[in-house]
Amino acid sequence: MGVLAIVWLERKISAGMQQRIGPEHAGPLGILQALADGTKLLLKEDIVPAGGDTWLFRTGPAVVAIPIFLSCFTIPFGEHIIISDLGIGIFFWIAVSSIAPLGILMAGYGSNNKYSFLGGLRAAAQSISYETPLALCVLSISLLSNSLSTVEIVEAQSKYGILGWNLWRQPIGFIAFLVSSPAECERLPFDLPEAEEELVAGYQTEYSGIRFGLFYIGSYLNLLVSSLFATVLYLGGWDLSLPWLPVPDPVDWDSYITTLQVFDTLKSITITSAKAFLFPFFSIAARWTLPRVRMDQLLELGWKFLLPIALGNLLLTASFQLLSLK
Repeated sequence: MGVLAIVWLERKISAGMQQRIGPEHAGPLGILQALADGTKLLLKEDIVPAGGDTWLFRTGPAVVAIPIFLSCFTIPFGEHIIISDLGIGIFFWIAVSSIAPLGILMAGYGSNNKYSFLGGLRAAAQSISYETPLALCVLSISLLSNSLSTVEIVEAQSKYGILGWNLWRQPIGFIAFLVSSPAECERLPFDLPEAEEELVAGYQTEYSGIRFGLFYIGSYLNLLVSSLFATVLYLGGWDLSLPWLPVPDPVDWDSYITTLQVFDTLKSITITSAKAFLFPFFSIAARWTLPRVRMDQLLELGWKFLLPIALGNLLLTASFQLLSLK
């Protein structure tokens, strides 16, 4: 459902920026257009290149999509609304998401196509360049919260309401995270692995049918997962309390406990989703605003700017934590 919403938002926002209407006939306001596209891909023939490596070609899309789905297990939408509250939830996301570029490399090599192979090599280089600053930003948040659990990170921010969000305590890390995240998701202006003008469609060139659909779903789901983790790490997750408002007196709600639980669950999911969908808006707007960077510029941004900034932010955070302990 999140992927359907992001696809619809991208089409409508892109149309608005180009003074077009966008999809409007597939359901009300074109909301079912993504579902129609998915059905079309399911019905298309699955073609395998005659000269390619069949096993790598067929396995690549699954290796890309499955780790992104696994990342969803550690995302909390509320205090008890999480599939698996791992003690190392944040590093689980970093570790699992690093598997996806291997699938892209497998797809590019198995296609037996020079454009696909170049796209796979670019994806591997880009992932290595931006995973390191992303992990350093996450480590800074873990130091502040004294935990790697996503639930505990949100609870640590909720002590002071909005004023306790890590956005205010980690502005440098937040900016580095915002730049690294689209690069990890291969969004413009960092979509070098699938640059249409240079590589046709990059590692996706030889794909059709459901396997192309897996790349399609994986790309948008990766954007959604990154936005959700940015919400959990920097925007307080499901918390939206205002510290200056008076706390109401406790009341005996025994007869309404079920209704309150349902309301609290819906409220937590709504707040988390609303915060998360702010990030795709900026990513979509950047697609039609910024030009694509060159490969050397992409690598220089990752290694010469983001890595030193993220490392300096981590050292600064660790220093403040040591001083506070003394």
